[in-house]
Amino acid sequence: MAKRTWNRRALGQTTLTLLTWALGLLWIVPLLWAITASLRPLNEPIQRGDVWFGTTLSIESYTKALSLAPFGLYFKNTVIIVLMILGVQLITITLAGFAFANYRFRGQKVFLFLILLQLMIPTAALLVPNFATIRWLNLYDTRLAIAIPYFGSAFGTFLMRQAFLEVPQDLVDAGVLDGCSWWQLLWHVYLPPSIPTLTAFMLSSVAWHWNEFLWPLIVTKSDAARPLTAGLVRFTQLGEIGAQWSLLSAATLLVAAPLLVVFLIFQRRFIESFLHSGLK
Repeated sequence: MAKRTWNRRALGQTTLTLLTWALGLLWIVPLLWAITASLRPLNEPIQRGDVWFGTTLSIESYTKALSLAPFGLYFKNTVIIVLMILGVQLITITLAGFAFANYRFRGQKVFLFLILLQLMIPTAALLVPNFATIRWLNLYDTRLAIAIPYFGSAFGTFLMRQAFLEVPQDLVDAGVLDGCSWWQLLWHVYLPPSIPTLTAFMLSSVAWHWNEFLWPLIVTKSDAARPLTAGLVRFTQLGEIGAQWSLLSAATLLVAAPLLVVFLIFQRRFIESFLHSGLK
């Protein structure tokens, strides 16, 4: 009986491992295709039945992509925008989460419901009113125009509220008895055990806004304010019949490379933060 149970457990683990490998390979296929396509010579177009390796390997697409677009400026804009959004979000979601977790006030559930309701509104539905607001503020074609709509985060507020609610009430009461002000209570009692949750949100925010494409494309018209993703548009209009896929693949990999490298270096810390926070 024990042997039969062990065999079932081993079979289940083997099946799970095979499924994990299959999903991993399925996920990595587009990345492998982008790498191989970027290494094709520019004079060898991709045709039906010939979508992988060319006759030779060439880095011509990378050198040409770097010469056609100011990637240094795009990278600078992207870092500034991402850090600007993250810096403001860390303040707003922490204070909002603290207010919902620590205080009781009239209409609290209604306010929380309205904040969470934003999670169900499609981003595309807010493009027109957000664009009208940016034009009214005279911020069109600026980095600030890209960042402003994301200064508040309903997801981050909910995440921090849940993390703060898990702080033992006895610890909070002890801080109040010791005479802690609200900001001392937040800094010394609520935040320390909530660092993994805050870290997980930071990682999600950076990855999301690094890859944001549609909104930056709408509110910018020049390279002076465009981030990396919006800068890729110029590579879709170079050929007479559309995109040059080897060149577009090389430019896309240049955009994704920084995040990929950071993930490979800090992948263990990334996974630990998500596991501790319960974020999936």
